[in-house]
Amino acid sequence: MESKPLREQIAAMRQSFFDEGILDEQFTQLEQLESKDNPNFVEEVLTLYFRDSSTMLATMEQTMDAVPVDFPTVERVLHKLKGCCVSIGASKVLIEINKMRELCQERNVEGAKAAFKELQKEQDTLKAKLEPYFQQLRQAGPSEAAMPPK
Repeated sequence: MESKPLREQIAAMRQSFFDEGILDEQFTQLEQLESKDNPNFVEEVLTLYFRDSSTMLATMEQTMDAVPVDFPTVERVLHKLKGCCVSIGASKVLIEINKMRELCQERNVEGAKAAFKELQKEQDTLKAKLEPYFQQLRQAGPSEAAMPPK
């Protein structure tokens, strides 16, 4: 049974992701791929993203802690993470990845370490915002197709 107040709350929460710049239009495109046959497609994609990205972040953290920092490895992992972020529309995480990539290319160890902390912070924020969103979606049950952000 669908609850109108819950649906309104979900819609407001979703809109806030766009208003705050956390997500971009790619997320809406993912939502449009959901169907009756695969109603949890976006949640499944995001679950895979968080699983893979946490592995990549752990690899980067280890590499950044090494002396000397293995910048080519960090840059390869950042490139992979960037592709993952673009595919789900994680715009704030992407901004931090681009900042860190630039600092790595300059071989700025301290700057890259600081950027990595910001990247982790944005990743944590993304996860903290999306987990309750998907929990409420599951509670509300299936609905009509996704609407583009306002």
